[in-house]
Amino acid sequence: MHRELVARWGSRVVGPDGADRSAIANIVFGDAEQLAWLEELLHPKVVREYLAWREQLSGGDDPPSVLVTEVPLLYETGGEARFDKVVVVTAAPELRATRHGAPGDERASRLLPDEEKIRRADFVYVNDGSLEELDVFVADVMERL
Repeated sequence: MHRELVARWGSRVVGPDGADRSAIANIVFGDAEQLAWLEELLHPKVVREYLAWREQLSGGDDPPSVLVTEVPLLYETGGEARFDKVVVVTAAPELRATRHGAPGDERASRLLPDEEKIRRADFVYVNDGSLEELDVFVADVMERL
């Protein structure tokens, strides 16, 4: 994939440790055509890798009873069809910004509203409490699954 990135945008998007996500973000967010190109490159590869991982684990001698995958754009890409259940963990935008140290940006405008994700999800947690409270929620979901 690095080859495709460099062919499109030059060596400035690849550093010594791989793709420079910040440099790529500066190119694609705010340019719908560049973002569409990146998503067409990236999303099928991610799906193939996930499906291979799932198949590998399921085909083993002692397959896990539950597999968990974090998918940031699950509903936006129609990916929910590949999963039996969906868990949405959300928080107020202000709290999210304090947790990851960056204000919201134009990326958020591409996302489905939380209300829609909550409506479509099987399990929902508003993550405005402690890690212990989150652990209790996760343990409950895992037991139910």
